[in-house]
Amino acid sequence: MEYTKHRLNNGLRILVNSDNSSPMVAINILYDIGARDEDPGLTGFAHLFEHLMFGGSVNIPEYDSPLQLAGGENNAFTNNDYTDYHLTIPYQNLETGFWLESDRMNELAFSQDSLDVQKKVVIEEYRQRYLNQPYGDAWLFLKPLAYKVHPYLWPTIGKEIRHIEEARLEDVKNFFFSHYAPNNAILTLSGSIKPDEAFTMSEKWFGPISSRNIKPRNITPEPVQTEYRYQEVERPVPSPAVYLAWHMGDRVSREYYVLDLLSDIFSNGMSARLFLRVVKDQKLFSDIDACITGDRDPGLFVISGRLANGISPESGIKAIREEISRIIDGPVEERELNKVKNRAESQFLFSNMNVQNKAINLAYFEWLGDAGMISRELELLRSVTVAEIKETARSLFRESNCSCLVYRNKGEK
Repeated sequence: MEYTKHRLNNGLRILVNSDNSSPMVAINILYDIGARDEDPGLTGFAHLFEHLMFGGSVNIPEYDSPLQLAGGENNAFTNNDYTDYHLTIPYQNLETGFWLESDRMNELAFSQDSLDVQKKVVIEEYRQRYLNQPYGDAWLFLKPLAYKVHPYLWPTIGKEIRHIEEARLEDVKNFFFSHYAPNNAILTLSGSIKPDEAFTMSEKWFGPISSRNIKPRNITPEPVQTEYRYQEVERPVPSPAVYLAWHMGDRVSREYYVLDLLSDIFSNGMSARLFLRVVKDQKLFSDIDACITGDRDPGLFVISGRLANGISPESGIKAIREEISRIIDGPVEERELNKVKNRAESQFLFSNMNVQNKAINLAYFEWLGDAGMISRELELLRSVTVAEIKETARSLFRESNCSCLVYRNKGEK
């Protein structure tokens, strides 16, 4: 992907990808603030701000209405590592997008009423997504089981919902001015706009915003896990389930690319190993999945599945371990590896087809350290070998590196 890069005096990084195939322009702002940057006693704030940022800024009472009148649409997401805001808008109304985003970067319209409204929204989301649906609280158990010191031990929604319930306006203001700033953000644009034009607009709208003192990041690395960890929970779930997690490398490590493909060998598609063996043939699971968290710091490789009627968690775990042994000790054919490489390549290329995704991806790779990485992703995936798959699996799937969470039906003997 071609792009042009510029930095304002206040530290804001700007990257522009000119794409005349669309009359729309995508604006994306990535703030280098995620759940891992939160105070352990005030968790959930990064996610809370995803909501607060749409509640009005100091000069604009409502964010959505002006954007919709200009023919634009927007969304946002928060994860462990960063928060991302993105919009698409017709080129002729582009400055409306700059106006909206710069004003809320400058300062939100902080008020107790706005905070109370958004706190209720987040608390309700917590109940609906994590408490009121089967297996919804899995990550509330699995993360602190796998992590003991690194802030990945709590989910993006927060360690405890009372942290949001008890959030004070003063805490919220401090969080904003410690993290939301031009020198802690990346602005990317993709669409029918020329770089010089984008840089001029950026200087006009974002240039006057002063840089801020960003709270230093002080994250304790997670120690190497040295023993098998196991936890059971009882819930009124449709069937028992198992979650197995192993610590893996960070997002820019070689291991990430190897395990990304290994997770696909296990579970991506109807011909994947786990589906064929433990779902279709042995009928031990009703569904099963393997994934990687893809975190900036060392993350997790997770295999999770819901068991079929009458199958015990112990039988399911044993079957998963047998499939892992087949990867380590048995053959992995080039054809099998090439199949998942081709699928990963298709997904990657598809993710860079529209201007919104291109703006999001450009910001993401710049945040990782180098926007040019976006052009090297496929080369790195293609270079993974069968030998690396087997060697990495042998190193990863150690018993002492595993954390196991089991759901049992409430009242099950």
